[in-house]
Amino acid sequence: MPAIQFRLNGTAAVVDVDPDRTLLDVLRNRLGIAGAHVGCGAGECGACYVMVDGRAMSSCDMPMWSVAEKDVVTVEGLGTMELPHPLQRAFISEQAMQCGYCVSGILISAAALLKRNPSPTEGEVRTALDRNLCRCGSHNRMVRAVLRAASEMAAS
Repeated sequence: MPAIQFRLNGTAAVVDVDPDRTLLDVLRNRLGIAGAHVGCGAGECGACYVMVDGRAMSSCDMPMWSVAEKDVVTVEGLGTMELPHPLQRAFISEQAMQCGYCVSGILISAAALLKRNPSPTEGEVRTALDRNLCRCGSHNRMVRAVLRAASEMAAS
């Protein structure tokens, strides 16, 4: 099996796996990175989103060969308990989650949005989060949290 090299949360990573194995499977079962969740398994729900070269993408249907030499960021790479990302702080402040299953993917989608557009409108936030499914009905609080984080990031 060929070794696949990529950057994971800012650190060089090398894994010897079948290149057709999914990134989600490798993250969770080989590397112990469990923030991206198994949802639909078809790239439709957003629970498994990670950033690949700054874009939010589903990891459940992404073969490992496709991330070779790329930068992969999971929700664990956004912030720490001691220094959470502004999005993480805003989601807590706005109580923008209930069960939390979808939140890691939503945080990734929001982080990718703020990376390319640091001052999004409410409509742009809604569009960016549109591909993430949440059954808890927390969407309005999530949108407020993303706008709050954008404002905080602009002020710092």
